[in-house]
Amino acid sequence: MARIAGVDIPREKHTEIALTYIYGIGRTTARKVLRRTQVAAQKRVSALTDDEVNRLREVVERELTVEGDLRRQVRQNIQRLIDIGCYRGLRHRRSLPVRGQRTRTNARTRRGPRRTVGVRKKAAAKK
Repeated sequence: MARIAGVDIPREKHTEIALTYIYGIGRTTARKVLRRTQVAAQKRVSALTDDEVNRLREVVERELTVEGDLRRQVRQNIQRLIDIGCYRGLRHRRSLPVRGQRTRTNARTRRGPRRTVGVRKKAAAKK
């Protein structure tokens, strides 16, 4: 099993798809990395030679921000917005959509499940 940037990439998938299992690498970046290392995109990970895996590992670790470093960077950027108290930071703090989406309807993913307000059951009739 090939291990790149601390992630075991799946053996039976094409190299282009397998690279996307690394946080911070999508299809476009995977294609660029494969073009740069001269590895065939349609080749399965199990068919890669040790030299090809080493070239991939070297390019990913040297030229890209991935996995833990990228997660830390994103978290710090959000924390900075919250600390300076800008509008986007306030939206993050309140767990509301940040990029101008409507909240009267939708936004359930960001706001969580509905909390019903003002519903009371009638008291049971006294005997």
